[in-house]
Amino acid sequence: MKAMLFRLFLFLFVLLTAGNACAQTAGDDVTGAAVQAPQQVASADLTSVDTVPAAGVMAEEADQPAGEDGGLGMVLKKKFIEGNAFFMSLVALALVLGLAFCIERIIYLTLSEIRVREFMEALEKHVGEGDIEGAKALCRNTRGPVASICYQGLLRIDEPVDEIERSIESYGNLQVANLEKGTSWIRLFITIAPSLGFLGTVIGMVMAFDNIQMAGDISPTIVASGMKVALITTIFGIIVAIILQLFYNYINTRIDALTAEMEDSAISLLDIITKKREG
Repeated sequence: MKAMLFRLFLFLFVLLTAGNACAQTAGDDVTGAAVQAPQQVASADLTSVDTVPAAGVMAEEADQPAGEDGGLGMVLKKKFIEGNAFFMSLVALALVLGLAFCIERIIYLTLSEIRVREFMEALEKHVGEGDIEGAKALCRNTRGPVASICYQGLLRIDEPVDEIERSIESYGNLQVANLEKGTSWIRLFITIAPSLGFLGTVIGMVMAFDNIQMAGDISPTIVASGMKVALITTIFGIIVAIILQLFYNYINTRIDALTAEMEDSAISLLDIITKKREG
């Protein structure tokens, strides 16, 4: 519950920050247009001969900032502002929540990793010397699923090997479930982001046709403006899905690696116990 509240607070903070930035950008654009208009009128009143050169100079000056700040980030920001506010907010919400789950899983998986080889060598040394309590203490003081399944095996070290194996397998399944916890939410946001984009596109097209009907004209300007806003939501929905899919594949790779380490450690522990009994 605390984790969900923290993610919600993080989303609200990012959304408010983005809204303020968008409002400030819109205000700057309006102010710049208002200041530039009187300058153009004044230049036209001074002389009619220099109208064309002055317009060329102003066009070059206007193109310079666009060339300097026309990076991918600025383009995406501009297109985001041009999109449908409601559906773009939903797409942004899917991105923020999806990234929150991704970051949480990456941190959890990072904390679950240990140096398995060194740990198993120390464990084998304790068991070989008959120091079972020392081996249990080593497992308790070591984080991660590998140490947890080894501890469960040591708790039943006096039982038959088959019982130990079943216990390790059952507890290993629980550990794998803990590793995969939250990944279903990431898959949900990967699926829902393009769907929200498509929904925004369909509704935007309906609104575009409504504008055409109200204007009584099918001019390219009216059609293009409506279709542009409609398609932007789909573009950003697909971008969000791609970003989350990359994180999801990375997380699955980490989970598979940890699962393989757990299986190898379980086999090694059974070998250690068998060797101890035969010795």
